[in-house]
Amino acid sequence: MEYRLVKESGFDYVEEGSGEPMILLHGLFGALSNWTPVLKYFRNYFTVVIPLMPIYTMSSVEPSIEGLTLFIRDFIEFKKYEKVHLIGNSLGGHIALYYTLNYPHKTSKMILTGSSGLFEAGMGQSFPRRSSIEFIRERVEYTFYSPQTATQELVNEVFDIVNDNNKALRIIKIARSAQRQNLAHRLKEIEVPTLLIWGLNDNITPVPVAHEFHRNIKNSQLAFIDRCGHAAMMEQPERFNLLTEIFLQTNKNK
Repeated sequence: MEYRLVKESGFDYVEEGSGEPMILLHGLFGALSNWTPVLKYFRNYFTVVIPLMPIYTMSSVEPSIEGLTLFIRDFIEFKKYEKVHLIGNSLGGHIALYYTLNYPHKTSKMILTGSSGLFEAGMGQSFPRRSSIEFIRERVEYTFYSPQTATQELVNEVFDIVNDNNKALRIIKIARSAQRQNLAHRLKEIEVPTLLIWGLNDNITPVPVAHEFHRNIKNSQLAFIDRCGHAAMMEQPERFNLLTEIFLQTNKNK
């Protein structure tokens, strides 16, 4: 899918549709394309916005959970959105959580899939044998239930990222920041309606992580998707979109 990437005031983002703003937050190795099925489906009902987070760029944004959250805060203020629906995958979920904890009046509803914030297993501390594309292929395939989801294009993208010294350093800093910013002690503060969509075959943030989020976020619902790994919106998009739509409609006036 071809995107019309808007570049203004230091922000790069995709924006399509009309209605209440829905902001999609990608993960550490994520990209705009991760959200293609969600964008195509919900742009008929919402203003769907995908900001490109400056994870890999040598910008003024601090490579940390705090820095990226401030970036999203500034972006939402720049767009003059009063309240937003936040949907985050992996690191994007962590940022959605941190944003909601710090700016609860700005979040309408939150949807998390494979979110970090409690526990996440994966590439982060270091990249052994970064020159080996087979190692990278194994790690990317580990993210999904079906190895076929790890396309050659996706493997090449991750390979190029981890073999760029500046990008790799920023990734390691952000991963360490995510470990430091464990939110277990703050989850009970969250009051916005929250939907947790989890792959039953998630190796990165396994099923017990989803249950812990559900136990501690008081106004939360938990839905599992079978034959699905860490990125439900990519691997099982139809099911992901249906669960999201039902949740948003059910909680429409909340």
